[in-house]
Amino acid sequence: MSPSFDPSPPYQYGQGDTSPSYGTSPSYGTSPSYDTYPWQTPTPPGPPPPRQRTPDHPPLGHHSDLRILRTAYRWQRRVATLTALGYFTLFLILSAFAPGFMSSTVTDGLPAGLLLALIQLPVTWLAIGLYEHTARRYVDPLADRIRKLAEVDAKRETGNRGPRR
Repeated sequence: MSPSFDPSPPYQYGQGDTSPSYGTSPSYGTSPSYDTYPWQTPTPPGPPPPRQRTPDHPPLGHHSDLRILRTAYRWQRRVATLTALGYFTLFLILSAFAPGFMSSTVTDGLPAGLLLALIQLPVTWLAIGLYEHTARRYVDPLADRIRKLAEVDAKRETGNRGPRR
């Protein structure tokens, strides 16, 4: 039977000793936090980390009202933007691909292209009005509700901590 193989070197490197082929050995501070060889005695585990108190309510950042608010705000922006840009894009497409229609007269001396260009200003006002309407009707009530919940959460957290000094 052959002797067992010991992977450790036959001599110990001391401080200042260098590996014969790799130059100076780097200093990493401490030994690794895991056992390097299976025959080493296990190191005793350290003290458990302190338990943190979990809140009784979900944190505000994960609240479903925030998702609803983001969705409502996203739809609000899309409706207002697509109203204004959609009409402007329609005007540009008609100008490029339907010059006969754009140069036709609607009334005496008023071409359709000029009428459509003048209508752009009221369409922009309509987009602003839609934005304001959806903000007042859908987005602002959600934001107010989240703001009130945040105030309640802040008061609850302050009450749990006790008076500040």
